[in-house]
Amino acid sequence: MNAGARLVDKVLEATVVGSFSKIGYKARSRLGHWSEPAPIPGASVIVTGATSGLGFETSVQLARLGASVTFVARDPDRARKARVSIAELSGRDDVSFLLADMADLESVRRAAAAYLGQHDTLDVLIHTAGSLSRHYAKAPSGTELTVATHVLGPFLLTGLLLPALRQPRPEREGPARVLIVSSGGMYSKRFDLDRLEAGPDGFDGVAAYARAKRAQVVLNHEWARRVEPRAVVFHAMHPGWADTPGVRSSLPGFFRITQRILRTPQEGVDTLVWLSQAARAAHSSGQFWFDRQPRSEYKLPWTRSANPSLDQSGLWEWCATHAGWTNPA
Repeated sequence: MNAGARLVDKVLEATVVGSFSKIGYKARSRLGHWSEPAPIPGASVIVTGATSGLGFETSVQLARLGASVTFVARDPDRARKARVSIAELSGRDDVSFLLADMADLESVRRAAAAYLGQHDTLDVLIHTAGSLSRHYAKAPSGTELTVATHVLGPFLLTGLLLPALRQPRPEREGPARVLIVSSGGMYSKRFDLDRLEAGPDGFDGVAAYARAKRAQVVLNHEWARRVEPRAVVFHAMHPGWADTPGVRSSLPGFFRITQRILRTPQEGVDTLVWLSQAARAAHSSGQFWFDRQPRSEYKLPWTRSANPSLDQSGLWEWCATHAGWTNPA
């Protein structure tokens, strides 16, 4: 990136609308002369939440690059339809699915076992599954639904698939990758483990979602600290403001105001697809990315943690206890 592009990027990053909308994407991609992602023929990829939105688009893009894509979905009928659509749009038939609800830890265990029963290795694990619930609900484990879906389920699936991620494959250069899609909404919340799991009284779905998205980034650092980066690297990212079914249904007011400047799903997943294969992403672990650059996780000073290491270890132990998985070694 030359000096002019860096200046424009800095100006955009100081804003919200200019940075998160399609304006930021188009300016950065043109000034940065972004190249197309490199092919990854034969790479094994798992994508959660891929029957629609960003997960679906990610699956299509990675299949086009030659990856063998397995996606995780809750509903069998939607999964079958998504598999056909992903195969048609990508021009590849090497697409399969696992059935699991990321909020249901037992179904996550079954999905992981099913994958490991047929595969020894995994190159890329991508967590895009998520939802914004307006009303309080519990997951089957008894945990509040938002935190179960965005934090506990991905934590457990990552842990169970860690042996396959760590297993080297001759065709793969560098480490395996675990990528999680957070949200710009997390900028509004400071991590507080005591407030992570919301209760039914005065439940605010938007706030619960933002806290869970902040927790994903905190946990990303702890994964990176605990797992040898020569084997697996961990990165979090956010897609900016993208036009997805989730945004339309969960945030209708926001969609009405911003629909003309929302990113397309393809623009929203650009950094995610790039992180899946870019050499640069293999040389670090635990970073937070937006528009192909590592970014600060804080835009508001009062959201900074006084003790990040304590937050990370505390969240890890909370997840390990609630998910019933305690083997980070």
